[in-house]
Amino acid sequence: MVIVMAPNLPPLVTIQEPTPPSSLNGMPLFRLGFRPFYLGAALLAALAVPIWIGMFFGRLPLNPAVAPVLWHAHEMLFGFAIAVIVGFLMTAGKAWTGLATPRGPALAALFVLWLAARLASVASSYPVYAVLDVLFLPVVAVIFLKLLLRANNRRNLPLAALLMLLAGSNIAFHLAVSERLAIPPVNALHAALALIILIECVMAGRVIPAFTMSATPGLKLHNHPGMEKLTLLLTLLALSLWVFTPGGWMSMMVLATAAVLHVQRQWQWQPWVTRGRPLLWILHVAYAWIPLGLGLLALAQIGIVPVSAGLHALAVGATGGLIIAMMTRTARGHTGRQLMPTRAEVVAYALLVLAATLRVFLPLLSPTLLPVSLIGTALAWTAAFTIYLFIYTPWLLQSRADGRDG
Repeated sequence: MVIVMAPNLPPLVTIQEPTPPSSLNGMPLFRLGFRPFYLGAALLAALAVPIWIGMFFGRLPLNPAVAPVLWHAHEMLFGFAIAVIVGFLMTAGKAWTGLATPRGPALAALFVLWLAARLASVASSYPVYAVLDVLFLPVVAVIFLKLLLRANNRRNLPLAALLMLLAGSNIAFHLAVSERLAIPPVNALHAALALIILIECVMAGRVIPAFTMSATPGLKLHNHPGMEKLTLLLTLLALSLWVFTPGGWMSMMVLATAAVLHVQRQWQWQPWVTRGRPLLWILHVAYAWIPLGLGLLALAQIGIVPVSAGLHALAVGATGGLIIAMMTRTARGHTGRQLMPTRAEVVAYALLVLAATLRVFLPLLSPTLLPVSLIGTALAWTAAFTIYLFIYTPWLLQSRADGRDG
C-alpha cells in the first residue's frame, strides 16, 4: 500500500491493520462514500449524455422536469459532478479527520436522496424534483462541516463553504426556473460550474504534485504559498466576473491572467515526467483544460469565440477528465487494488480527452460541424464511462480485496 503525502496534508490513503471479517458489517456498497456515489455518477454519465443527444436531435420524446438544455447542464453539474465530489469528500474526510463518515443506512439514505432527484428529473413533476434536488447538498454540507468542526480541521473548512455555496446556487437555479428569482437559470448553472472548478483547483494543488512526487523517485516539487494564493484568488475573481458581469475588457484581462497563472502553476509540477504513467498523465492533461478553458472564456468576453467553447473546456475537459482520473485512482486504492490501470482504463482516459477535444474545437473550426461534434463527443464520453462501469462495478459492490474495512 502506498502512502501519498504532501506538505501539511493528511494522507489520502492510510495504512490500516486487516479488519476481522466479523466486523465487516453491512453491504459493501455502503461501507464508504466513494462506493455508491462513484457508481451512481458513472451510470448517470453513461446514460444522461446520450439521452440529451436524443432529445437535442428530436429522436427521444422525453419531457424532463425542466427545459432539455437546462436538464442536461443541471444533471451534469448537480447530478454527475456533485456525486463524485460528495463521494470523494465522504471518503477523504475520514482520513483527514480520523472520524467516521456516513456509512451503512446513513450513507444509503444520502445516496437514495441523490438518486431520487435524478429519477424525478425525468419521471415526476417539477415541484417533486425541485424539493428532492434542493435537499441533498445542504444535508451533505452540514454533515461535512460538523465532521471538520469535531476534528478541529480548519484547513478544509473552505471546502465546506464551497459546498454551501453550491447548495445556494442550486436553490437559485430552481427559484429562477420557477420564476421566483429574476435571473436566467443558466446564470446559476454558470455559478455552479465556477464553484466546481474552484474545488478542482484546490484539490488539484494538493494531489497532483503529491502523486507526481510519490511516483517519481527523487523528484521534489515546491509550491510557493504566495503564488498558490494569488492563483486561487485571481481564479475566484475571474470566474466571479464571468458569472456576474460577463463581457468586456476587464473580465477578459482577469480571465486571461488567471489562465497564465495556471499554466505557470502546472509547469512547476513538471508534467513531462508523467509519460508512461497513465494514472498521472490523465491528471495533468485534465488540469491543462483549466487554463485552456479560462483562456477561451477570456476570448469569449470580447466576442472572438462562443462562450460554449470555454464552458465545455472546463466542464468536459477539466471536470470530466479530473473526475475519471480520481474515480479510477481512489477507487483502486480504497478497494485494495494496485494503482496500475488496465489497458481498457487507459483507453477510457483517451476517449475522455477525445470527447473534450471534439466538443470544444470542432465547432470552432466551423459552426456546421456542431452536430458531428455533439455525436462524436457523446459516443466518446459514453464509451469512457461504460468502460469504467464494466471494470469497477464488481469492485464497488464487493468487499476490499485485502480484507480491510471500507
